[in-house]
Amino acid sequence: VCLTCCSRESMLRINQICHKNGIKFFTGDVFGYHGYMFADLGDHEFVEEKPKVAKASSGLEDGPEAKRARLDPAETTMVKK
Repeated sequence: VCLTCCSRESMLRINQICHKNGIKFFTGDVFGYHGYMFADLGDHEFVEEKPKVAKASSGLEDGPEAKRARLDPAETTMVKK
């Protein structure tokens, strides 16, 4: 449900009905240069993209630099949350 140009009381009442029935709810409005947007998505899943951490090489490197995780910006993995 997308709602705009309504009173606060109407928005709250409709959002409560949508939330109770598992329906996604969006509302928003604009007042000149200012505006707002609210979304009640209930329980939902999303995917976040994270850079892959390169494994440390088994070379002769030693010390703090060798132990620091290396990020490979070219490779990413998708994490479901």
